[in-house]
Amino acid sequence: MTWSATQYVAFEAERTRPVRDLLAAVPDAEVRRAVDIGCGPGNSTEVLAARYPAAVVSGLDSSPEMIEAARTRLPQVRFALVDITRWDDPGPFGVILANAVLQWVPDHAALLPTLLGKLALGGSLAVQVPDNLEEPAHREMRALAHTAAWSGKLAGAERAHGERHTAEWYYALLRGRCGRVDIWRTTYYHQLANHAALVEWFKGTGLRPFLGPLNDAERTEFLAQYQAALVHAYPAQADGVVLLPFPRLFFVATR
Repeated sequence: MTWSATQYVAFEAERTRPVRDLLAAVPDAEVRRAVDIGCGPGNSTEVLAARYPAAVVSGLDSSPEMIEAARTRLPQVRFALVDITRWDDPGPFGVILANAVLQWVPDHAALLPTLLGKLALGGSLAVQVPDNLEEPAHREMRALAHTAAWSGKLAGAERAHGERHTAEWYYALLRGRCGRVDIWRTTYYHQLANHAALVEWFKGTGLRPFLGPLNDAERTEFLAQYQAALVHAYPAQADGVVLLPFPRLFFVATR
């Protein structure tokens, strides 16, 4: 799967709000080094750098296009093209930020303790994971992919969304390894102009595994069918606005 920085930042204000809320919950501490893992086009890194202006801030991502966009946006920050599962910087870090990325990374039971081991004493791992796989937008893309017209090319596409767990699961994994765990869930209601905008939103994230195997004509047809399904799942408001409920799971684990 390839990432499009342009597609992702089409809704930058909405996508950046959760990282602001996440970092606002990190306990105050002296932070000398902070890193944004899965930094994308740098919008989350920008928030991290603003929160810790005295820290050495860096970012990493596995997408060359995202890294290029991040370097253009924040030339003063060091960005590296790195797979999170192969990231070998031992730290210590005052803050490790993982905003809307771990849903693409496998084996959280092994990954999270590894990340905690890179924290300085008093440092925090701050994570936000979309918790929307059972929302209509995802149910409709899976249902469409399972139809006879698409199942041949899209069998197994949904598995790319990776593992996600409950708040209780993350709490149980983290609590014995940290001095403090703060965990919560928030549903944002994003105001989109119409159902076409709703499709554009998911083209930048959740639809990627479903569109990747298709050619241009097939993508156009799949997206048209998907948008038609969303019209019923997300009725427009009286002013034409389409509200997208988007639940997200947050946690801050502090050593």
